Amino acid sequence: MTPTLVYQSVVSIFFLHSLVIFASYENNKEIYIVHLGLPDENQFFSNFEDLHDWHHSFLPSNTDNSSSSRMVYSYRNVLNGFAAMLTPEEVTSLQDKEGIISVRPRQLLDAQTTHSTNFLGLHQNLGFWEKSNYGKGMIIGVLDSGITPDHPSFHDEGVAPPPARWKGKCEFNFTACNNKLIGARYFHEFGNGTPLDENGHGTHTSSTAAGNFVDGANFLGLASGTASGMAPLAHVAMYKVCNASLICSESDILAAIDAAIEDGVDVLSFSIGKNSTNFWSEVVALGGFTAMQKGILVSCSAGNAGPIPGSVFNGAPWLLTVGASTTDRKLRATIRLGDGKEINGESAFQPKDFSKTPLPLIFPGTNISDPTAAFCNAESLKNIDVKGKVVLCISGGKITRIGKGNFVKDAGGAGMILMNSEPLGFTILADPHVLPAAHVSYADGLKIKAYINSTPKPQATFLFKGTIFGDDHAPAVAGFSGRGPNLASPGILKPDIIGPGVNILAAWPKSIENNTDTKSTFNLLSGTSMSCPHVSGIATLVKSAHPDWSPAAIKSAIMTTADLVNLGEKPIEDERGVPADFFATGAGHVNPLRASDPGLIYDIQPEDYVPYLCGLNYSNRAVSMFVLRKVNCSSAIPEAELNYPSFSIGLGLEAQTYTRTVTNVGEAVLSYVVEIVPPQGVDVRVDPPLLNFSELNQKKTYQVTFSRSSTSTINATFVQGYLRWTSSKHFVRSPIVVTLE
Repeated sequence: MTPTLVYQSVVSIFFLHSLVIFASYENNKEIYIVHLGLPDENQFFSNFEDLHDWHHSFLPSNTDNSSSSRMVYSYRNVLNGFAAMLTPEEVTSLQDKEGIISVRPRQLLDAQTTHSTNFLGLHQNLGFWEKSNYGKGMIIGVLDSGITPDHPSFHDEGVAPPPARWKGKCEFNFTACNNKLIGARYFHEFGNGTPLDENGHGTHTSSTAAGNFVDGANFLGLASGTASGMAPLAHVAMYKVCNASLICSESDILAAIDAAIEDGVDVLSFSIGKNSTNFWSEVVALGGFTAMQKGILVSCSAGNAGPIPGSVFNGAPWLLTVGASTTDRKLRATIRLGDGKEINGESAFQPKDFSKTPLPLIFPGTNISDPTAAFCNAESLKNIDVKGKVVLCISGGKITRIGKGNFVKDAGGAGMILMNSEPLGFTILADPHVLPAAHVSYADGLKIKAYINSTPKPQATFLFKGTIFGDDHAPAVAGFSGRGPNLASPGILKPDIIGPGVNILAAWPKSIENNTDTKSTFNLLSGTSMSCPHVSGIATLVKSAHPDWSPAAIKSAIMTTADLVNLGEKPIEDERGVPADFFATGAGHVNPLRASDPGLIYDIQPEDYVPYLCGLNYSNRAVSMFVLRKVNCSSAIPEAELNYPSFSIGLGLEAQTYTRTVTNVGEAVLSYVVEIVPPQGVDVRVDPPLLNFSELNQKKTYQVTFSRSSTSTINATFVQGYLRWTSSKHFVRSPIVVTLE
């Protein structure tokens, strides 16, 4: 697929309030992003003073608006082009001009911890945290909804002044930045004249990545402890590109990446994206490519559209794509049924004085004349006597989880049991409900429904047990976490990694209050928006420990050292409670301690992506949009030939062979032997099976041949396994997914 001159596609929607995609402007104008071809250098320097002047030359001049007022952004790094206010008629005229590659309306995208540091093995004054100096001197750029500069998570005690390379700005209209929060910028469309966070999302993600240590953090008295980000002594730079409703403008995103490159960030973290079947129409992929060229690692969320196959977002191989997992911390709210059986759920509202006396239990979903009643909407509850009763509600139905509790409370209900819908399975979210409540899994919800149907007078009560640790099923893949296959490039396995993203405690702009006497400026949120900054911070620690490593090298270290088992030493499970496949976990669950010392890395240079992009059947023009120079796709490679730390191939009857090159970053003299766990029905041969290294940074190449087994017949769409290089001190594992054709 290649870009046409004018195109428009539909943005994937995460939130119900985001259905209006394009904003209206006076005189029928919208913001369009214009991609330009490369200018002739002789003609450029003879006719234009600078890049900005050249961009202005494409804008209409015979209108009531000057070209300067039309120009929204003149991009300097992320692409050859600009963003401007144009009418549809002007777009039609513009597409005929020489030098135009594409013109398209900018789209609106959606934005997708006291314990998670300990859960990931990061402890003060010990191990990797100490060796990486807590990220000291590194700069994390966060694209989000803004930041709350006076939150305790952004105090700068122990944080060094920013490095000399820092060129960023602090655009608050009051003194707000310090050695921790060294930059804060806002952009044209949704900045609202300030980098201040008007939602809370950006404050939460920034503190997750790099918040400083805060003692006594908690949420309504629960999940208490010392809060910090993954890289607590790193610097934070906020680029506000999303509004209070978490709608984010493409033109602002490109401008923010453009600025971050010039400002001097080391890592870019953003929980923004969309599902797509190509990369040249994705601003995250386009801008992220330029950032990668400049040595900046770009970490992105995998999206919240799971568990649907093919729902993963941000699938470009130069991006680090992060899915979401659970931790072993639970805010335990146990339901005791009338027959004495107890079922564990979670809730962030846990009243201390709730009576253990059983109450009547009802399920509105038994009203077959109202199929929406099971979701506990306000109208259906008006027709049911819920006063003084515990009400079982099913999650979903266009009503928020807390909203259901409001409806139950308003109708006189004494409590609520919130049952997952089937897609979320065992992924339970702890919310600050407005009445005594417990959120339970889909399987446990079915048990409660069966109990209700088994007796004429069902009863239930709640036992609130506070914060509990030690769930040996953790980590498990969250039901909402985006899944492969990667629609834009099936030969690249996505997501790359999973990390904590369920019930994550982090900074919040304002005090959270409920029916308790406790207030908190921390909040519990769930989503790949939460897992992404975890891994962004971990990548920052790795870069701090290895400042000369490329983004691909850091990404390889994180992927090849990931965990495949949970705390119970069993395979990581998905939301159904069964072993998760690699389309859900990617390489596995992030392990910061091992990522700092991977032994071998799979490195990729920016130029290596050119034959890969050509192999996707992109035109020369499309590929040039990434590399910002003229390209001739004379040589192309299959997707799976890219030197990626994982394998994702489609296999028919013909054998396929791919090459990989590893670089020794462990001990100078060491040997690695290959171990293969082949996918069912697939023969995997590695040549050579032994790699002997005699010096640091030495490279070795091996080939992997995949073929269908002649002795096995299987009935499956895809199968999986892995290969692992093992030495006396390291293991370097690459997941394998084979789609059977």
